[in-house]
Amino acid sequence: MKNQLRIIGGDWKRRQLPFASVEGLRPTPDRVRETLFNWLMWDIQNAQVLDLCAGSGALSFEALSRGAAEVVMIEPNRTQAAFLTDNLQLLKVTNQHAKLKVATAQQVLPSLKQQFDLVFLDPPYSLNLWQELAQLADPLIKDKAFIYIEADRDLNLLKLPATWKQLKQTKAGTVRAGLYQKDGT
Repeated sequence: MKNQLRIIGGDWKRRQLPFASVEGLRPTPDRVRETLFNWLMWDIQNAQVLDLCAGSGALSFEALSRGAAEVVMIEPNRTQAAFLTDNLQLLKVTNQHAKLKVATAQQVLPSLKQQFDLVFLDPPYSLNLWQELAQLADPLIKDKAFIYIEADRDLNLLKLPATWKQLKQTKAGTVRAGLYQKDGT
């Protein structure tokens, strides 16, 4: 069984991409994605992006569609990772623009050396990984970079790094989303 996600804007606008039916996998809702990328409109071009819990790839593909220079996607589920690989090939995305790491974020983050302009932190809600992944990812995030957080609870309860300042937030149904900026000063 497979599902479809729709890219909202950019070069691949309206493109439908399949993803696996995996327990806990829920693409960022269209309305929330549209809001997020409106917030990032002037900052996504040529950005180095890290998607900590890629899942369906909705956020990564949207970022690439809108001009991100490179996306590093982390997805531990092999079935879904195969869909991500197929979708990257379908869209003719080269290794220069997208890298897929088939492992958990906890396994991948210590080995990454590059710095990122934008990080997506949208783990499966039931795993409650926000604080752990935020701490692991923080050294890889450039000063003044953006961090997108998605959760099923009040964002103020997530115990994020003190240097992450919330800029904006939105809510759609049970989804709460916020855009933060790292302030290393």
